[in-house]
Amino acid sequence: MKLLFTLLSFIYISTPAVKPDAYKPAKTVVLNNSADDDKMPVLPDNINRLFYVQRSSNTNTIVYELNAGKNGQLDTDNPVHPYWIRYGEQGQKEELNYIQRKFAYGIVAKQTGNDQYDIRFVSYKKFPLTLMKGNDGKYHIFATINQKQMALSRVFVKIEGGSFWLPNVKYVELKGIEPSTGREIIERFKP
Repeated sequence: MKLLFTLLSFIYISTPAVKPDAYKPAKTVVLNNSADDDKMPVLPDNINRLFYVQRSSNTNTIVYELNAGKNGQLDTDNPVHPYWIRYGEQGQKEELNYIQRKFAYGIVAKQTGNDQYDIRFVSYKKFPLTLMKGNDGKYHIFATINQKQMALSRVFVKIEGGSFWLPNVKYVELKGIEPSTGREIIERFKP
């Protein structure tokens, strides 16, 4: 698990912008549970977004979207599309480069049933996620943490010091919705 968050926290290799459009955050949130009140952008609503990853090292955000074609059908070979929103630059959207896709932020998807996929980060395949339809009929990424299932919406990695390849990950915070009750769940752990 530490390898995943190490790689998610620090691998940053420049790639050219895919679109010059700026992805403006809907607002900035202050994380009250953080000692130094990290200010992170909150992404505007997007019907295809499954979840996103942010790190305390900067505001650049990795977004994981449902990969549905123009006809609305899910791409069964690549059901999830990860990309950057470079808030620390000009707010532009950028595709992950080869190294980021293959060693850090990319995912591997395997169909396990009808409309259900096992999703793993390439940097840490031991952390299982499930892409499937929820009670609302829409696809969500589900994670089980501390015997609680959640429809994952956000991952935040708090880093304090360390080096580029071995950061000191203070904690990882997962935020999502408990499907059975609809209440928000926030789980924090040290990897």
